[in-house]
Amino acid sequence: MSGVSLGVFLGAVVILFVTPGPNMMFTIACGLAGGPRAGLAAGFGGAAGMIVHTAAVAAGLAALLHAAPGLYDAVRFGGAAYLVWLAVEAWRAGDALEARLGRDVPWRAFRRAFLTCLLNPKVAIFMLAFLPQFVDPAAGPAAPQIVVLGLIVAVFALLFDGAYGLFAGVAADRLRRASKTLNRISAIVFGGLAVRIALD
Repeated sequence: MSGVSLGVFLGAVVILFVTPGPNMMFTIACGLAGGPRAGLAAGFGGAAGMIVHTAAVAAGLAALLHAAPGLYDAVRFGGAAYLVWLAVEAWRAGDALEARLGRDVPWRAFRRAFLTCLLNPKVAIFMLAFLPQFVDPAAGPAAPQIVVLGLIVAVFALLFDGAYGLFAGVAADRLRRASKTLNRISAIVFGGLAVRIALD
């Protein structure tokens, strides 16, 4: 990839991650509910989901998802249902969220962020549309190039979304007396994401 192409690619990736989206909102919600470690773990989970989507693009699976509206809708509504479940759980958590989850808050945040990213077919379609634009046929087979580009996107996802979740968690720690309110804010965010995914 030429210097100009790389610059355009990196600029587009930065714009992608400074624009509010489901992954950003999810990591912020995790940070608010579970603290800075949970927020950072959610950033890792989202980045891991991006890596899986990259592998799907390289293998041609995302093209299948794009070509099969029924499969796309099944994944989309499955992701929305998962977020509704998270919203209900966060709403019911009240003041006892940390006591109930204990030390596994970061692991749960990672797992939930990973599944949320994985069950969002829009991410797969975006990667399918975005990454091939920067593939250089003269540089060799497309699949390895797509993998490298996707890994770059995943690193940026970790840096940006992880930072959002981390800072939200730091702020939440300072407001821990209002934990019930923070959990309900997280529930509203999860529910809003579910509606957005279901209606898009």
